[in-house]
Amino acid sequence: MAKTNLSDIDVPALIADMWNLLNEEQRTFLAEHFTLQCYKKNEVIHCEDETPTHLMCLLSGKVKIYKDGVGGRSQIIRMIKPVGYFGYAACFAGKDYVTAAAAFEPSIICLIPMSVIQSLIVQNHDLATFFIHQLSYDLTVADERTVNLTQKHIRGRLAESLLFLKESYGLEEDGSTLSIYLSREDLANLSNMTTSNAIRTLSQFATEKLIAIDGRKIKIIEEEKLKKISKIG
Repeated sequence: MAKTNLSDIDVPALIADMWNLLNEEQRTFLAEHFTLQCYKKNEVIHCEDETPTHLMCLLSGKVKIYKDGVGGRSQIIRMIKPVGYFGYAACFAGKDYVTAAAAFEPSIICLIPMSVIQSLIVQNHDLATFFIHQLSYDLTVADERTVNLTQKHIRGRLAESLLFLKESYGLEEDGSTLSIYLSREDLANLSNMTTSNAIRTLSQFATEKLIAIDGRKIKIIEEEKLKKISKIG
């Protein structure tokens, strides 16, 4: 990651969904103020209780949004994939961060000062609508996951998480292996269960030939059966 030449990254092309809403003057203003930052695997991007200062846009890599709970257990709230925006909701709410963010793997993030974003929103109603849509989508996903993680049994939660990872990050070239490799602890934190329960349930799924496991690689064999398990909870 250290060898990445940040000057070669075409940021406007990567954030086209936001960039295309701006006029030339606004684009110049934005281009003069964003910065790029590289993060190593497992490096913390922001912590709970910090005051937000920047909108963050993940250009490459993978990021988890999480919260430390009782007894030191973490709960993964959201997974960010390129190109994904995060870190700005707390600023709009006038609050400090209630969650933390860390890189799952080497990642490049575009940092835009919230003062710049707020200035552009005042000038550009289309940009304001864009962020309303972003926030609304994130809230809808969070509501659905809250219900899933609190009402489903362990098998349903783990099946739901595997399908969630497939939808979020897709599959490798073989068409069945998840293109994200999580530790058992991270998978447990995503599924709201203990690590031992996650390991045991994964083994059950493998025995039932719903999935195949190779280290941290998970291959989905029977997606429809996983959907059924997720649905019935």
